[in-house]
Amino acid sequence: MWAVTAALVVTGGAAAGCKAQTTGNGPIHVTKTSVAPAPTEKPARSSVSNSTQEKNPDRPAQPPKPAKRAVPADPVLFTTGSGGAQVRELQARLRKLQLFDRNPTGYYGPVTTASVRAFQRRQGMSAGGAVTSSVWSALRARTSAPSRDELYPPTARPLDDPDPRCLTGRALCVSKKSRTLAWYVNGRMLSAMDVRFGSAYTPTREGKFSVGFKSRDHVSTIYDTPMPYALFFSGGQAIHYSSDFAARGYAGASHGCVNVRDKKKIAALFAQVRKGDKVVVYK
Repeated sequence: MWAVTAALVVTGGAAAGCKAQTTGNGPIHVTKTSVAPAPTEKPARSSVSNSTQEKNPDRPAQPPKPAKRAVPADPVLFTTGSGGAQVRELQARLRKLQLFDRNPTGYYGPVTTASVRAFQRRQGMSAGGAVTSSVWSALRARTSAPSRDELYPPTARPLDDPDPRCLTGRALCVSKKSRTLAWYVNGRMLSAMDVRFGSAYTPTREGKFSVGFKSRDHVSTIYDTPMPYALFFSGGQAIHYSSDFAARGYAGASHGCVNVRDKKKIAALFAQVRKGDKVVVYK
């Protein structure tokens, strides 16, 4: 008696659903063996993220970011060479403190710089001559807001105190000190303008006079020069418009007359002044 036992290993899809089979010599035991598929290999995951990758030595270095510029604690608002409405206000406020001896011009020049330095010294500040935020705040705290007349006065230089003779009746008040002419009626000033006078060789006479006659389109018979809107008050001396004064300013001088450089103002004055009105010329 003998028996044959065979072990049949079936792989792949041929073994699916197999059962035990028999032969003529006896049963054959079939053992079903599962073969697991080979695992698929995956690439190893990098242990270094993109953000922490090692630097490439061949890659050019990135330039450093520029540092932010610090804002000064006390910024300069305006200084020599500045101009405009705020400079005009600055000058008017300094004039209130008697630190600026001219009328506002709106231009920040050497005179304004010296005035600012004087204010800074008075306040115990560093006298650099520029208006910083703290200087501007200190000045505003010590002065009232200037009026329009203080910001835009009628003459380039401050008007002088009027001679007492100017404060009664109708008077043309001419100050050699301030180089201004003011037109008064019963003590009230109606207009004012810049004027210039004669040279040392042909001085403008001083004293109390009156308008002798008016000549709108006068021409000098001595010097053959135009004297528009002439108001004669002492011989050949008159108050009149001067194109030379308008062009050259105080670089020139008259032959004794009182020159006016604002044509519109002298034209308006000529229309108001009457023969016999006072003319007071004083220092």
